[in-house]
Amino acid sequence: MKNSLHISASFDKPDFVEQLVEQLAQRRIDHGYGKEQVPCGLKAVDSSSTEAYVSGDLAVTYLDDAGRVDRINMPFITCFLFTCVKPNQGAYGLAWGVSLS
Repeated sequence: MKNSLHISASFDKPDFVEQLVEQLAQRRIDHGYGKEQVPCGLKAVDSSSTEAYVSGDLAVTYLDDAGRVDRINMPFITCFLFTCVKPNQGAYGLAWGVSLS
């Protein structure tokens, strides 16, 4: 009795999320945290974060015991936190994005 499960999500406005993260990564302000002295073996980084509410649809597709494929579509609205980091040399890059729900 091996069941198959597939979960996917789609954003309503993916261009908005992409533009938000690009603006975050292209931030021109440098607070100098990436140049701070830190203990040996560690690296100082400057970080920049923003949160955004994102909406979309979550789809769960699974194979039931009778071999039928069932699908559940569920709309969602959730808050995401996006963080970009910059080492002491170089540009900001997306480090992570996480749902806060």
